[in-house]
Amino acid sequence: MVDNPELRGPQDRSRISLHEEHEVRYWTHKWGITKDELADAVHAVGHSAAHVARHLGRSEYD
Repeated sequence: MVDNPELRGPQDRSRISLHEEHEVRYWTHKWGITKDELADAVHAVGHSAAHVARHLGRSEYD
């Protein structure tokens, strides 16, 4: 499935893509973190939103 950059959030909210700017904006805004903090978390625990949230000490649903 092709991502539509006109959509404000990720199409698959269970995975984080660092290659899609609109997804990076969504996740950094959602958790109040920087792009670098998001990238560090993804590199540490993988692309799962649940794992990244846990790594950041946040709820997946925050």
